[in-house]
Amino acid sequence: MTTFSPAGTLTAEDLGHIHLIGVGGVGMSGLARLFLTRGLPVSGSELREWPSLAGLRALGGTIHMTHEVANLDGVDTVVYSSAIPADHLEMVEARERGLRVLHRSEALAAAMTGRRTVAVAGTHGKTTTTSMVTMVLQQAGTDPSFVIGGEISEVGSGAHHGTGEYFVVEADESDRSFLIYRPFVSIITNIEADHLNTYGDLANLEATFAEFARLTDPDGFIITCADDPGGRRLADTLRAEGRRVYTYGEASDADLRLSGMASSARGVRYLAHIDGRSLGEFRLPVPGRHMGLNSASAVLAAYLLGLPLDAAEAALAAFPGVRRRFERKGVADGVLVYDEYAYHPTSMTLALQTLREVAGDGRLIVVFQPYRLYRTRDLQTEIAEALAIADELVLLEVFGPGELRGPGEGSTALVEAVSLPVERKVFVDSWEAAPAEVARRARSGDVVVTMGAPPISLMGDELLTALTTRTADPQEPTGTVPGGLAGGATSIGGTVPGGVGVDGAAPAAE
Repeated sequence: MTTFSPAGTLTAEDLGHIHLIGVGGVGMSGLARLFLTRGLPVSGSELREWPSLAGLRALGGTIHMTHEVANLDGVDTVVYSSAIPADHLEMVEARERGLRVLHRSEALAAAMTGRRTVAVAGTHGKTTTTSMVTMVLQQAGTDPSFVIGGEISEVGSGAHHGTGEYFVVEADESDRSFLIYRPFVSIITNIEADHLNTYGDLANLEATFAEFARLTDPDGFIITCADDPGGRRLADTLRAEGRRVYTYGEASDADLRLSGMASSARGVRYLAHIDGRSLGEFRLPVPGRHMGLNSASAVLAAYLLGLPLDAAEAALAAFPGVRRRFERKGVADGVLVYDEYAYHPTSMTLALQTLREVAGDGRLIVVFQPYRLYRTRDLQTEIAEALAIADELVLLEVFGPGELRGPGEGSTALVEAVSLPVERKVFVDSWEAAPAEVARRARSGDVVVTMGAPPISLMGDELLTALTTRTADPQEPTGTVPGGLAGGATSIGGTVPGGVGVDGAAPAAE
């Protein structure tokens, strides 16, 4: 297991020519974009044409569509993510050549040197909250640098090299790499059991979040959610140590207290109060009470940094959302199609409850691809309860590159656990079968959402096409009823549409 410790004084300019293995994933491509806009020479290697690669080429990046040792010619620093194995041929070659080899978080920390870092961590809501904080700082005229694990819709980028003093970053806890950072502001949205393959249990996970928070500059501050039990326990622990901690939420003792929160298909709004005085009403054009809570952390950060709150109000009122977070893909034959990244049961529940608001009198059809076998196995009951919110469920096999599925594991077990009538849930054993299954089930007025592991985001256009071209004639089911598949240990989650192999790099940070 890699051990992470706070970064030193290395700067981005010290890295020379930077090569990123698996450059197409959201996290790695965002880092590449940051370095390119900073004027640094960047190359990367991939095995498939991710959507981000065209933009990197346009900025001057060199993209190799193979993995081979020649890709390292002229390179000074090689950057990898936790998804890249130690025996990857480019990793082995880099060490043999004596090149600098950095984890993604270490390279990102070098880019932060000399800036005031605002680091956003938590089990849920990291990407959305990081995006909101970034937009608030932009609206306030600070021109922050940022690297986000997703793209802000309409902005079209998950990274930017700014001229201001602030650097906003999404801090990933999945592999403990957030312990690299030295934040000026730490925001922890919530803490729930996840990534237990890394942490073992919730107590160890909470202890590591506390370790992360203790890395915050003494002149800075820590923000947590008073409505979240894990966040409240963290706040109590850190305050007992004399650290500057501020909370937000609907709880009566929150430092930034929210009242009158209301969510509808048109968005969410609430009143904010601090120290007994009103800060006014804040509105978001995207629905969901959890979105309101996320935005409150950005309001509190702006207040504590001394930024004008009218900038926060304006930024949140214009917040366009984040790609893969409640992203509207389109309408076909009267069916509204969304995409949503949620794969942990808590975030799934919040997203599906919000989508049910949108569906109104229509039905909610969920196309779900679980992310990682260990999570699907360990949280099967909770995931099944979240999926039961749907009216109809189309379930794909678990996406888990490098994992092995034994008999009785994976999505066939999960679909049996979902408490929907058998005719309203189905396991499909191939990617190509899912759009036809949705087209067979969906009716005008329904809402369909693709949800879960990164590859499922690629299905939205296929669903819209299948809905547009379907006929009025009923089709035979294309899926498999529970218990319809059996077998020995099987490699899972290694392909996406057309059978193209997924590169070793995960498309986004978990």
